[in-house]
Amino acid sequence: MKYLPLNPEIFIQNRKRFIERMDKNAIAIFNSNDELPTNGDQLFKFKQNSDLFWLTGVEQEDSMLVLFPDNPDPKYREVLVLVRPNELKEKWDGHRLRAGEATAMSGIKTIVWLDVLEGILQPWIHLADTIYLNSNENDRKANWVPVRDYRYAELMKQRYPLHNYKRSARILKELRGIKTALEIEVLQKAIDITDNTFRRLLKFIKPGVMEYEIEAEIYHSFLSQRATGPGYGSILASGDRARTLHYVENNQECKNGELILMDFGAEYGCYNADLTRTIPVNGKFGRRQKTVYNACLHLHHYAASILKPGISIVDYTEKIGDEATIIFQKIGLLKKSDVKNEDPENRAYRKYLYHGISHHLGIDVHDLGTRTEPIKAGMVFTIEPGIYIEEEQMGVRIENNFWVTRNGNKDLMKNIPVTVEEIEALMKK
Repeated sequence: MKYLPLNPEIFIQNRKRFIERMDKNAIAIFNSNDELPTNGDQLFKFKQNSDLFWLTGVEQEDSMLVLFPDNPDPKYREVLVLVRPNELKEKWDGHRLRAGEATAMSGIKTIVWLDVLEGILQPWIHLADTIYLNSNENDRKANWVPVRDYRYAELMKQRYPLHNYKRSARILKELRGIKTALEIEVLQKAIDITDNTFRRLLKFIKPGVMEYEIEAEIYHSFLSQRATGPGYGSILASGDRARTLHYVENNQECKNGELILMDFGAEYGCYNADLTRTIPVNGKFGRRQKTVYNACLHLHHYAASILKPGISIVDYTEKIGDEATIIFQKIGLLKKSDVKNEDPENRAYRKYLYHGISHHLGIDVHDLGTRTEPIKAGMVFTIEPGIYIEEEQMGVRIENNFWVTRNGNKDLMKNIPVTVEEIEALMKK
């Protein structure tokens, strides 16, 4: 890992929160993700299972966690399972965790090697009444590959068909949505790295620069600050390409007079920042560009003013839609007749703002969290309204990350330049 060691108390607290939600006399088992092949003998870059990392802080492949709080032997109530270090394999693939290193990282005292797990796991299973198994239940999931969690669930049900099985995901979806103060510290580090990078880009961007050159600057800046890299594929969309929400080709020239929409964020300690700014390629907003930008910034501030505990995502989105309807009329995008005759299921403002306003953020860029229950204190959301105008070949989006508190919310990106005046001043320098 490139980042500095994280505070193991993060993971100690997370495990405690999960254990408090387990049934009496239950055991929970978590697996790491698979190593996935690309072509030939090559593998995709390994990415740890987010739930396992949230509970342990361990990024190493072929790892497991076993939680059995009612185990008669206190030594085995929390067990971290790792691959036994192998001298020959390490010559090829590098260092693997030793027991002491894993304990320092996770706060788990008992380390068991994977090659002896089967012999000791079975007696624990026999003592338990309920087995918690994990699954990917992110609502945005669109991958039907039978990954390790699901294969392991099938195997366990075959071996122990009479046990009561429960889904860890039901608990984790709620717990991971509420961030602790220690988690926010790590997320803030990712945000600060992203802030530094954005300021660097304001000095770098000018007419004639290629989108991929900006992407290279982002990657260089992230790595030089100990980030693992980008938390997701950076979007660097100049001109009309800004209307494509997930534009990732990043292969065109940024031209004089255009805006460029930049959506990027650093990953640090497996937590992800998610920033969007739209800036003028030549350093100066045109009159119409400024009007549209300020309209988007108004929606951003309005969304921030109503994002607080108790409001539902549905009501939150509807209120922002009401405000967008007013603003879009003021800047000439909608007529009163458009609003009067709109389809309630596809409101008129949706022609120019056709995506959601917020999503949960954390270890996953689109992090776990409820989308149906009222917003709770501790949740972290993006706020990212946009205005996309096909007729004017223009797209604007502004995005910051907010931590919801009992009294409202805290803008974790409050120090990142966002106004027309701030952006122009920094680009002029």
